[in-house]
Amino acid sequence: MEWIERLNSAINYIEEHLTDEIDFDEISKITLCSSYHFQRMFAYMADVPLSEYIRRRKMSRAAADLQDASNKVIDVSLKYGYDSPTAFNRAFQRIHGIAPSEARGGLHSLKAYPPISFKISIKGDCVMDYRIEKKEAFRIVGLSIPLEKEIEKNFEVVPAMWGQAAQNGMIEKLANMMDGEVKGLLGVSSCNEESDWKYYIAVASNQEAETGLEEFMVPEATWAIFRGNGTNISIQELEKQIVTDWLPTSGYEYGNAPDVEVYINPNPENAIYEVWIPVVKKN
Repeated sequence: MEWIERLNSAINYIEEHLTDEIDFDEISKITLCSSYHFQRMFAYMADVPLSEYIRRRKMSRAAADLQDASNKVIDVSLKYGYDSPTAFNRAFQRIHGIAPSEARGGLHSLKAYPPISFKISIKGDCVMDYRIEKKEAFRIVGLSIPLEKEIEKNFEVVPAMWGQAAQNGMIEKLANMMDGEVKGLLGVSSCNEESDWKYYIAVASNQEAETGLEEFMVPEATWAIFRGNGTNISIQELEKQIVTDWLPTSGYEYGNAPDVEVYINPNPENAIYEVWIPVVKKN
């Protein structure tokens, strides 16, 4: 229950700061995990990206404010952090389907998006096989790209990176460098330092990083490891299932380490993979 309570505390913080700049470092303190992990868990549990949820809540509050004829559109725009009236108009129309000025007369229907509240749902309709393993730190070598702070954008960037690496022969090159204890092509999301989010396509290797490649040390950690098979869509479904079904009632919470995908068979049509989630035992 503590994890769910922290999620709801983060929602309360967002609600209290809809007219301010939301501090994701503060959210990290509340949830005791990186803002990357929080955003990903939020998207899986709420079925909406965090940035879109915040936009909907702001526009719901803005619509309510505009019902008061004494409130000017420009003042409401500034109140919710839109310095540009054009940007506010675009955001408002995207949510409500009408311009902000049309909302003032009370003649048009508006949409309301209430604050989200998380609860544990006991379903018991699926079996999840996993193991808990503690592993020493290990070195990886590979390619990296910076990750976007709005993590939904990365669902386009990361698959494109894999596609390019397959086409230019980099996947085969990395596979030939694999000589570490961890076997398989790795997708590593290093997002615990707020200023340096990266995604690596890499292998565990003791070889020197050639020009164009870089190395990274995956820290010692305890991992909850789940195995699956299928396409890149099915691995996202497994990650969602881990966050929504397993983690809240597991007795564990997110640890301070990267997320790791291990592609034992990287065939994009029928991959065999493992999802590693860093965890710590709750007190």
